[in-house]
Order: sequence, then C-alpha cells, then structure tokens
Amino acid sequence: MKKHFRHITLVFFCAFILSGCANLSGHSLFSHYSASIKSSRQALYQGQIQGALDSLPDEPAGAILDGMERGRLTLLAGDYTASFAALQKSDNAVKEQQNAARIQVSEGLNQAGALFTNDNMISYQASDYELGFLHLYLALNYIHNRDLNGALVEMRRANQVQEAAKQQRESELASVESQLRKEGLADNIGSVLARYPNAGQTLAAVQNGYLFYLSGMLYEADGNLNDAYIDFKRALAVAPDNPYVAEAVQRLAERLSMTDDQQLLAKKYGPWQSPQSGTGRLIILDEQGVVQAPEGWRLPLWLYNSQGQSVLYNLALPHYPPRPAVLPGKLSLNNRLLTVPPLVNVDQMAKQNLNETLPVRVLRQSLRVIAKEQVRQSAARNGDEVGNVLANIFNTLTEQPDTRSWQTLPAQVALYQEDLPPGSHQIQWQGRSVDAEVKPGRTTMVWISRQGQSMSGWSVLLGGN
Repeated sequence: MKKHFRHITLVFFCAFILSGCANLSGHSLFSHYSASIKSSRQALYQGQIQGALDSLPDEPAGAILDGMERGRLTLLAGDYTASFAALQKSDNAVKEQQNAARIQVSEGLNQAGALFTNDNMISYQASDYELGFLHLYLALNYIHNRDLNGALVEMRRANQVQEAAKQQRESELASVESQLRKEGLADNIGSVLARYPNAGQTLAAVQNGYLFYLSGMLYEADGNLNDAYIDFKRALAVAPDNPYVAEAVQRLAERLSMTDDQQLLAKKYGPWQSPQSGTGRLIILDEQGVVQAPEGWRLPLWLYNSQGQSVLYNLALPHYPPRPAVLPGKLSLNNRLLTVPPLVNVDQMAKQNLNETLPVRVLRQSLRVIAKEQVRQSAARNGDEVGNVLANIFNTLTEQPDTRSWQTLPAQVALYQEDLPPGSHQIQWQGRSVDAEVKPGRTTMVWISRQGQSMSGWSVLLGGN
C-alpha cells in the first residue's frame, strides 16, 4: 500500500508541476523549438514563403516568438497588414513581459516547472539583437507605407529596448556568477564552458550594422544630419570594411564640416568624391539566406550528489555546429553584376548571443539534473521500482535543449549604394526584378530579401541628399 501511495504521489507531483506551467505544450516538454519549426524553415530555405507560413506551428514558444516569425514571413509574402499586426503582437507581448510585477506569480510557476522539466518551460525573453530586428521590421513596414515618422519612432525604440535588454542580461549573468559560487558549482560549470564551442566576441557580433545604417539613412532623409552622422559612424564601427558605409560617413562629415573626421576618414578610405550634379542616390539593402537554427548538444558533466559521490550527468544544451551559410548569387543593376559587401552577419549575432547566455543555461541545467536525480533516488531508496522507472523515463524524455530563437531572420544583410542618373532602374536576380525610380537630389531605398529561388522586394523614394 505504501509503495502504491508513493507511486501515486510521484505521478501527482509531476502532474502538479506541469499543470502549473503557463508554457506547457508537447513542443516544450518533449521536444524543442528548432524541431517544431523545421518544416517551416525547410520551406523558407527553398523560397516557398507561403509553404513556410502554412507549416508554421501555432505558438510553440509563446506570443513573442510567434509574432516575430509570422511578422517576418508575412513581410516576405507581401502581406504588410498581417506583418505589421504580427510584429505588433510580439511587441505588445514584450511590453507585458517587461512589467515584472505582472508576471512575477506566473513566472514563479514556470521556473518551478523548469526545475523538473527543461528550460523551454520558462517564458521566452527575446535577446537584444532580436528586439532590434523586431523594431527594424516594424520600421520597414512604416517605410513601405511611406510613413517616415513612424519608422523613426521604431528606430529610437530599437536603441532603447536593446540597451534595456543588455542591462538585464548583464544583471542576470552577475547573479548567476554569485549563485555558482554559492552552490559550489563554479569549477564544474567552468569545465563545461571550456569545452563549449566559443563564438568569440566582436563588435559585429553584438551590434547591428543594418539597424544603425537604416537609422542613419532615415535621419538623413528627415534632415536630421547630426543624428544621421552618429548612426552612420556606429554602422562603420560594426562594418569597417564596407565602402558604402564609409562613403555615407564621409558624405555627412563633409556636410557637417567635421574637419578632423574628414582627415582621418580620408587616410583610411581615400578622399570623398561628391556625386555629379543632377544624379540621385540608389541604396539597396539586400537580405540573404536564412539564419542558422541551433541544434541539441549532449555534454557529460561530473557533479557530487548528496552522499558526496561523483556522479555523471548529461546536459542538453543548444549548439550551433560549424556550417557555412547558403547565400544567393550576385544581384544585377540594369544587367550589370554588382558586388554587394556585407553589413551584418546575423548568424554571428545569434551565436554570440547564445555564447553570452551559456553560463545561465548551464547553471539551470545543473540544478535541474540534480533535482531530477534526487527524485529518482528517493523512489529507489523507498523500494518504489515503478516510481524509479517512471522517474527515469520522465527525466530522459523531458531533458530537451532550449533552442528558442528567431529562426526566420536572414543569414546576413548586404549593402550597395550608387549615384545614378534620374529615371527608372531595375535590380535583377534569376529572372526576377524590382524597379526603382531615381530622381535628382533624392534617395531611393530598395529593400530586397532572397531565400532559395525567391526574391521579395520594393523601392521607395525618400528625402533629399
């Protein structure tokens, strides 16, 4: 009778933990995010945008990621109303989450569930680079609708939310370091971090040159040359080898009479050549490929149990295996092949973000595998063989890596700029094209996104040069 009672207790305890988790789903409990949207990503890789939308599961990781994925895919599909609505849904979910007082109780249940299941049970918090892209794509929707003021608001918000997310992450990492020392796990987890493939931190991996350049371009179109100059310089710090970013900085340095900057820039990039009279500026923002998705990675970890014995546990962590990005070929402008240098490497940003959050992930995993093992040992000591077997099965099935991330983003974004005579010009690729009207003294922005054999794109005439 006692064995039967202990067995029932274990089952009902697990049921209580799981039922209390707001994020409970089959995807988060017995699988992981990358696996749940694999079909959608495969369709996107092949350029089948509608197929990617149709196979996207319904909120496998909550409203924030769902809004991001759907907002991106509907933008590629040309459904700007649906794109804006989905991105706003994600934005509203982020705002609600950031109100800590409102989510404290429910998040406590999620954390408890995560201690006995996996990190996928914790409410997803978008990284700072993802929040930057969220507002960037909201801004692109505004630009497409010729709403420059709305786009500028999103650019300002992007800088604010990225900074807030960065501060929150730094605070969380400091808390984790303190807890590692308290739990006596610093040496064990240090060995895990030493074996984990390191992305390597560079400025380009933590700052978004795409966002900075787009912001500078919009400020310049609005006549705010000082703010434009600041953001162009930030873009150049991220992408110092991009000649078109350097050209934008030199152009603004000339217009603002930044003599010292002009001299320094000329030494590195050569003297700036002013455009011919009567021309207009064509700027192409070229999104390429699909960002890499994290995969599961099993790693052994030796820890001491409550009896002081060294026990081998297995951690399930997200991981980006070495894999070259699949990028499309060259664009053409009026049947002339273009060299379009990169502005941002999104793969690199995703890997760096994972690397930065790794100590937090490893600590949670270590505490979790210990807690699961204690439940199993308790059942074994009490002679509850059924409970012991159930605990083993439960532990194995629920230990899933947290692979949640925005997985429909491009792999990289490139930039091209040229001063052209007025008239209609055409950007071409594999039989597809986008028309762009150039006017004297004006800037024409062309947005293009290419995945598989698909090309989405449009052009819009901005303010003066």
